[in-house]
Amino acid sequence: MDLTDGLFELSDKITEISDQINSEEAAKNAFIMPFFDLLGYDTRNPIEFVPEFTADVGNKKGEKVDYAIVIDGQTQMLIEAKWCNNDKLDPHNEQLTRYFTVTNAKIGILTNGVTYKFYTDLEVENKMDRKPFLEIDMTNLKEQEISELKKFYKDAFNIDNILSTAEILKYSNAIKRLITSQFEDPDENFVTYVLSEVYEGRKTQNVKDKFQDIIKKSISQIINSMVREKLESALDTKEEQEAEEVAEAIEEINDAPVYETTEEELSGYYTIKSIFSEFTDPERITYKDTLNYFSVLLDDNTRKWICRLYFNYTNYYIEFPVYNDKGHREDEEKEYIDSVNDLYKFKNRFKQIFEKLEN
Repeated sequence: MDLTDGLFELSDKITEISDQINSEEAAKNAFIMPFFDLLGYDTRNPIEFVPEFTADVGNKKGEKVDYAIVIDGQTQMLIEAKWCNNDKLDPHNEQLTRYFTVTNAKIGILTNGVTYKFYTDLEVENKMDRKPFLEIDMTNLKEQEISELKKFYKDAFNIDNILSTAEILKYSNAIKRLITSQFEDPDENFVTYVLSEVYEGRKTQNVKDKFQDIIKKSISQIINSMVREKLESALDTKEEQEAEEVAEAIEEINDAPVYETTEEELSGYYTIKSIFSEFTDPERITYKDTLNYFSVLLDDNTRKWICRLYFNYTNYYIEFPVYNDKGHREDEEKEYIDSVNDLYKFKNRFKQIFEKLEN
């Protein structure tokens, strides 16, 4: 099982049973150790994955951190574990900070098995930062976060590589959170700043309250307008099929449909990903869900769609791109199936489509 599939499988398990875990030890066994197993560490090897690692602090002897990860004889990561129903991890950050200061480890991880917070010493050397440079919610995994987790995989672990991107990751995430929060709910400082630029009257509290709503609506309109303009400008340069896809995207923005990815669609996606693992890196196989169909893509590129799954209808069917002798897509073809397992019947066709997309 590859890392991505394993993480999503663990994510499903956490979502299903986390409310039944009633102790820190249970969280370690059910969630935390399997997480590090997926990253390639032997959690049953006390030399590599050291439990109750001693980290004496000042006059306090016998201080222990839950786990330390040792690679090539060097302590690389410290892990402080908590009960998964303990959703207030930050107070325990002080405990991890003490351990971090007296060891050679450059990565501190605070986790309850659901949330993972990764720390280092970007601000003051040998003193763990108060805020993490990476935070993972296992119940809401994102592709970008999985890409970052791959850097912690045992066989790929390179502390210099991790630290070189940690600063950018930490502050870019902080900036995005700040901007997002201001866009969703502008605070008084932001409202005051905007008023100072556009409003010449007295800035009373009533004026600020009124402008807070105006600012929220204005920001929403600006974002929608920017996205729409970029999509519409693409219509002038793309071929007819690509233009249709862009038009669909514009329609989705305007209509804001509500839909959810079904278990059947995800099952179909993982089946196709498994088939493709025989002739390419399965990580190249991604998907995009839309209101009408579930599209399986190569390299996360909507112009390189492998097939479309229509599983929201009474009869399941799959749509394949049809290519002419020159390798140009000129049509689509539907094939009805009884179940997800029928996808294996199209193995040769998937391989042919892959070869067309590669050329």
